[in-house]
Amino acid sequence: MSTPNRALPPLPPVRAEYEHALQPAPPGGDSVTLPLARRLADASWLRRTVIALLLIAAWEITARIVDNDLLVPTFGATLAAFVQGILSGELLEKTAISLSMLLRGYAIGVVLAFALTALAVSTRTGRDLLSMLTAMFNPLPSIALLPIALLWFGLGTGSLLFVLVHAVLWPLALNMYTGFLGVPATLRMAGRNYGLTGLRHVTLILVPAALPSIIAGLRVGWAFAWRTLIAAELVFGASAGQGGLGWYIFQNRNELYTDRVFAGLAAVIIIGLLVEHLVFDTLERLTVRRWGVQQ
Repeated sequence: MSTPNRALPPLPPVRAEYEHALQPAPPGGDSVTLPLARRLADASWLRRTVIALLLIAAWEITARIVDNDLLVPTFGATLAAFVQGILSGELLEKTAISLSMLLRGYAIGVVLAFALTALAVSTRTGRDLLSMLTAMFNPLPSIALLPIALLWFGLGTGSLLFVLVHAVLWPLALNMYTGFLGVPATLRMAGRNYGLTGLRHVTLILVPAALPSIIAGLRVGWAFAWRTLIAAELVFGASAGQGGLGWYIFQNRNELYTDRVFAGLAAVIIIGLLVEHLVFDTLERLTVRRWGVQQ
């Protein structure tokens, strides 16, 4: 029995070939020079400078409207107090005391966070331990532990280090652990195929892959530690009559030198900006952005 002939589908139409004429290259090379306005708009330093100038202008306008140096000093008065504090060496001395204490507490917190997170990604017991501790202590404000720290360690370095470590440890451990959980399974299996286990697997595989989350945790930990230190020094200033920038702010507030109080606050802000842009931005540029992990 013969099979009936079926009609074949029609062939697609044949399109005529054509060519696009290339435009001649612009003089002076292959690169196209953007307009000046576009280049200025793309400059992040210029945008930040404009924002800073607008904030200073708003500050100056507010101070002139209030017209009371005891409440809001002008930008010029604050700048003069800041320069005077630098020249006399008092502001530099207080800043050095605060930074010395902050770096010690920050370093201890980073080491403890890395050890706790490495244990959490290696064992189930460590995972449960990290989950329980962060749920208990992360919502607890660091400054709330200062009375207990004063009872345990007295008026000294130990109390400050205790609250600083608490401020750094939990947010950094959470960010680090979240970054480790986000590492692709392919990288984990590649590390195991090379025989990497335990601490070597964490340092050589997990840490580079989770570096964006780790840097974010370092930023958050630094900010928490910085503001916790200033608040703790205000208490220590009232108790022991000594300290760093927090004590400088507290002492001048008692003596009603509001311009010096604002100068101390400006020093805190400037240090925060320098660390943010010179340390963390540079670290990101040399690592995750250079590797193409983060835009």
